[in-house]
Amino acid sequence: MRNAEHVLNAIQRRSRRGVPLTDVYRQLYNRNLYLKAYGKLYANQGGLTKGSNEDTVDGMSLEKIDALIKDLRNERYRWTPVRRTYIPKRPGKVRPLGIPSWTDKLLQEVMRQLLEAYFEPQFRHHSHGFRPKRGCHTALQTIARWGGVNWFIEGDIKGCFDNIDHDILLARLQEHIHDNRFIRLVRNLLQAGYLEKWDYHPTLSGTPQGGIISPLLSNIYLDRLDQFVEHVLIPRFTRGQRRERSREYAAVQARMLKRKTKGDRDGYRELRKQLQRMPSYNVTDPNFRRLRYIRYADDFLLGFTGPKVEAMEIKELLRDYLQNHLRLDLSEEKTLITHATTGAARFLGYEIGRFHDDTRHDQHGRRSINEGIRLQIPEDVVRARCQRYMKHGKALHRAELMNDDDYTIISTYQGHYRGYVQYYVLAHNVHRLNRLRWIMLVSLFKTLSAKHKLSVNTIAKKYASMVKTPQGPRRCFEVRVQRDGKKPLIARFGGIPLIRQSRAPIVDTPTSITRAPGSVELIKRLLAETCELCGSSEKCQVHHIRKLSDANGHGRKDKPPWMKKMMARRRKTLVVCHDCHWDIHRGTLKTSVG
Repeated sequence: MRNAEHVLNAIQRRSRRGVPLTDVYRQLYNRNLYLKAYGKLYANQGGLTKGSNEDTVDGMSLEKIDALIKDLRNERYRWTPVRRTYIPKRPGKVRPLGIPSWTDKLLQEVMRQLLEAYFEPQFRHHSHGFRPKRGCHTALQTIARWGGVNWFIEGDIKGCFDNIDHDILLARLQEHIHDNRFIRLVRNLLQAGYLEKWDYHPTLSGTPQGGIISPLLSNIYLDRLDQFVEHVLIPRFTRGQRRERSREYAAVQARMLKRKTKGDRDGYRELRKQLQRMPSYNVTDPNFRRLRYIRYADDFLLGFTGPKVEAMEIKELLRDYLQNHLRLDLSEEKTLITHATTGAARFLGYEIGRFHDDTRHDQHGRRSINEGIRLQIPEDVVRARCQRYMKHGKALHRAELMNDDDYTIISTYQGHYRGYVQYYVLAHNVHRLNRLRWIMLVSLFKTLSAKHKLSVNTIAKKYASMVKTPQGPRRCFEVRVQRDGKKPLIARFGGIPLIRQSRAPIVDTPTSITRAPGSVELIKRLLAETCELCGSSEKCQVHHIRKLSDANGHGRKDKPPWMKKMMARRRKTLVVCHDCHWDIHRGTLKTSVG
C-alpha cells in the first residue's frame, strides 16, 4: 500500500505536466489516505456533531475504514443527506449550513486531498480563498501593491455556492479526470440532498453546504472566471508602459526654474506650491490602462486605472460572462464601482482606498504617499466588536464566564482580542483597536469583579503586570497558575502593540500534502490496535470527547480510569476495545481495569 504523501505528490507532478488524471477511483482503496484524513479531522469539534444519523467520529476504527473501502470497491456506497441547520449571518438574516455524517466527512476529505493535489498547481495566482499557504492576508498584501488605481469594482456573486450548475462543474472535472466512476461518485454527492426538520429536499444545484469538499469544488468552478479575467479582460484593459508627462506640470516647472535662475524667491515658492497640487503625469492619458484582479471565494475585487465608463464596461462584461458561461448572477446591491480616492471599497472586512496627500514628502521633496493603497479598519467594524462587550453604552461583565477560573477568563478575552489584532494588523489605522481593547479590558475587570465580589480597582491592582515586547515594555494584566516541577501557566490580557505590519504574521492555511504533527501520534496508537485501558487487541476503536474539561469528571471524587488516562495525557482521544468503549458510554467501566 503506497504512502499517502507519495500518492499526492505523484498526482501533483502529473498536474504540472498537464497530463489528465486516470484511475482516481482506485486511489480511494488506499487505507493510508483515510488515516491521513482522520488525522486532519479528528480534532475538530464538529466531528462529534451528528448529521442526519448517529454516525460521529466517536468509535473510529480501522474496521470502519475497511468497511468503507469495501463499499467503494463494490460501488455500493451511498451518500447520506446532510442535516440542514441555520446560523446567523447578520441582523435579520441567516445562512444555511449542512452537517454531513462522519463517514461522509471522512470520504470527502480523501476526495478533497486527491482533487486538491491535482488542481492546486493549475489554479491562477489571483485566487486566494481556501487554498494552501493563502488566505485573507495574502490577498490583502497583493492589493496593497496596486499603485495608481482610479476605480475599484467590488464583485459579489449572488448565492454562489447554492447556484453552482452541476453539469458545468462535472464537465470541468471531466476535462481533467478521465475516470467515470469517480465522476459518478462526485455527481451522487452533489445530488445527495438535505434534511430540514426531517423532510427530504433534493439538491438540483450548488455544492453541499458545510461539506469539506465544497470550497475546493467552488474554486474549480470559479477558476473559469479567473481564466476569463486573466486571458480576456486584463489584456484588453491593460496597455502602455507608463503615463505621459503632464504638459501643464512641465510648463509650471519650467517657469519655476526661470524664477529660481533670476533670483525671484517669492515667485519660485508660489510656483512650487502650485506644482505640489498638480499631478506630474496626464491622468487622462488614453494610451495607458491597468486592470488588476483578486478573488477570495465568491467575492472578488478589481482595481482599474482608467475612466469610469470603461470600469462600467468591465462590470457588464463580467456580468455577461457569469450569466452565459457559469449560470451565475452578480449581486446588484453588493457589486459596486467606487472611486479610489473619494471613496473606499469593502473587501474581506477592510476598507480599501487610495492615499492622496500633497503635504507628505520624502527626503528628496517628492510627494511620498500619493497613489499608494490605503487599508483601513472600518469604523462600523470596531463599533460592532465593541457592542459585544457593552450594554446601554457601557462595558458589561460576561455572566457566562463567571463560573470559569481566572486563568480561563483572562485567556478567553485575550484570545478574542489577539484574533482581532492579528486579522487587522495590515490596516494603516490599526490603532483604532485601542477603543476595543479598553472596552474589553473594562468588561474583563467587571467579570472578575462580579466573580470575586471585589471592586474593579482591586481587581486591576491584583492582576497588573508588565510584559516585554520587541517594541519595548507594555502594560498588561495576567494570572499565573503554579505547577509542581513545571513552568507556571500564564494567561495575560494586553501587551500586544498596535503597530501596523506590512506582511501577515501567520499563514492562514497549512498545506494538505504534509501531515499535521499532532495526527501522527494518534494514528500510531490506532495502528497498534491495543486497548489503552485493558490491553485487549480485539475490535479497538477511538473514544473521543469534545474538550478536555469533559474528562474532569465535574467534581467526581472517584474518577473512572478512562478519565484519569485522558487527564494524565492531556488528550481528547483514547484507544479502547469495543467492550471498554461501551462501558465508558454506559458508565459501567470498573474503577480498576486489568
